[in-house]
Amino acid sequence: MAKVPRSFRLLEELEKGEKGIGEGSCSYGLKDSDDVAMYEWNGTILGPPHSAFENRIFSLSIYCGDRYPDAPPLVKFESRINLPCVGPQGLVDISRIPSIANWRRDFTLETILIELRRDMAAPANRKSTQPPEGQEFPPVDLVALARQRKV
Repeated sequence: MAKVPRSFRLLEELEKGEKGIGEGSCSYGLKDSDDVAMYEWNGTILGPPHSAFENRIFSLSIYCGDRYPDAPPLVKFESRINLPCVGPQGLVDISRIPSIANWRRDFTLETILIELRRDMAAPANRKSTQPPEGQEFPPVDLVALARQRKV
């Protein structure tokens, strides 16, 4: 099968995100509509019902580097959250999410958001103590971090 170029793949994802195609509990789109290289994205996850995350809206920043989709994007929660896969600065460690730990090219931004939401609803996490609503992680320059990590 032919390998779809990064830009075509991200255009497909943008179209899907803008049309709200998908399950509805997660959304995503470009941070800046003038970002023709489609590096910086915003994401939103609605907390799963019957969990400590219920009735909360979680905001995320996503950076799709030049190696995406062959390599995973950088993902950072802006909204403060307690999850084993989220570090002290809000950065998501994708290798700690079993379903996407072994990154594959066919995974998408939507896949990441859905799997993060699924992780919130997992028995080990669903009742975990959460910070008060409205708190945020400190800012992180994802562009600089991506360059440092060669993402």
